[in-house]
Amino acid sequence: MDYEREEIEIDLREIFHVLKKKILIIILSAVIFAAGSAVYSFFLADPVYEPTSRLYILTQSTSITSLADIQMGSSLALDYLELIKSRPVVEDVIENLNLDEDYEELLAKITVENPADTRILNISVQDTDARRATQIANELSEVAKKRISDIMQTDEPSVVEVAHRPDAPVKPEKAKNIMIAFLLGAILSAGVIVVMYVFNDKIRTTEDVERYLGLNTLAVVPYEGKGKKKKKAKHKAGKADK
Repeated sequence: MDYEREEIEIDLREIFHVLKKKILIIILSAVIFAAGSAVYSFFLADPVYEPTSRLYILTQSTSITSLADIQMGSSLALDYLELIKSRPVVEDVIENLNLDEDYEELLAKITVENPADTRILNISVQDTDARRATQIANELSEVAKKRISDIMQTDEPSVVEVAHRPDAPVKPEKAKNIMIAFLLGAILSAGVIVVMYVFNDKIRTTEDVERYLGLNTLAVVPYEGKGKKKKKAKHKAGKADK
């Protein structure tokens, strides 16, 4: 058992040394991935904008001082959330704004959230056109208000905040994308190096001979390449001519 542990420790140490020797390749791969991500994020990817409108769940007929009303507002938030994303609401928005999209396409751009411990719904829309995204978010609030009032047989929810045209996009997250690409490039290149090392079954050192063949090495004979042999032969021939 101790021998197996020692062997695993030696293997991990060797892998560390292999990675250390190839550190320049790993860094170069990471830089290449990061550069590719930077080019995509800055020049190729379309900017995505996300304006948000906000609705208040409690209506004029409910009292904020009543604990029952507060609890009811929290439970209704989930119902309102589903109603806002319902097909009739989304299709009415498409028709009112004359959008060239179907229900599934527009629904994929819509996010409705209920912040914890609040009776507020945040309606956000992502689109490559900031002006169009703002129009959709505001129209969605207006249509949803009427739909909720009709279905729930209650007063319309109040609009806390209308969506404003955003100045800066939320996507792509350039710094985040570059950092992820850098780490991904480093991890992938390190993984390839480790796999190539693990599957390389060539015997290179005396330790490999002892480990894989179970033989003790008595001596090491230095290997001379062809270039050295030729050079040595020419040197001897020159001496013989003299």
